[in-house]
Amino acid sequence: MEGRPIDTIGYRGMHSYEIAFDNWFVPAGNLIGGEDGKGRGFYYQMAGFENGRLQTAARAVGVMQAALETAREYAADRAVFGQPIEQYQLTQAKLARMAVTIQGARQFSYQVARMMARGEGTLEASMIKAYVCKAAEWVTREAMQIHGGMGYAEEYTVSRLFVDARVLSIFEGADEVLCVKVIARQLVAAAKDS
Repeated sequence: MEGRPIDTIGYRGMHSYEIAFDNWFVPAGNLIGGEDGKGRGFYYQMAGFENGRLQTAARAVGVMQAALETAREYAADRAVFGQPIEQYQLTQAKLARMAVTIQGARQFSYQVARMMARGEGTLEASMIKAYVCKAAEWVTREAMQIHGGMGYAEEYTVSRLFVDARVLSIFEGADEVLCVKVIARQLVAAAKDS
């Protein structure tokens, strides 16, 4: 077994590694799915993604909340033309839309979690992941806009949140694959059944 760390532009709290197996032997007793599992590892992995998708959505909600709080604090402290930028209507509209988006994402996530606790919600887990991760990209971008040029500076937390939000659409199934191969297929199948 060989491996190496993969440097990433963000999400520094969770590291990525490349691992290669050469002539690696797995005893028959450890083969997932027994004989029927041979060649099905990818599909078993995909079946386990529902919980991961909900967890990724929850992380996205957390990233959005942190971005909102950071932007709100910056808007209160940063003065332009003699007043804090939180007093300007455009800033207020941005903060309000961010808060609404976050609350909608949070409540949708809670609902999907309740469904999954009952053994339901496979489709909804994919939907919440696709929606909330894209929403996190938008919310963190808005937080950067509120920071202006300083939002691009690494010394401000918002720049890290923006980069961290971007990767969430890739985790647990890239957004495009998730929408086409999981969500759309299930919607089409459900339409055929009804």
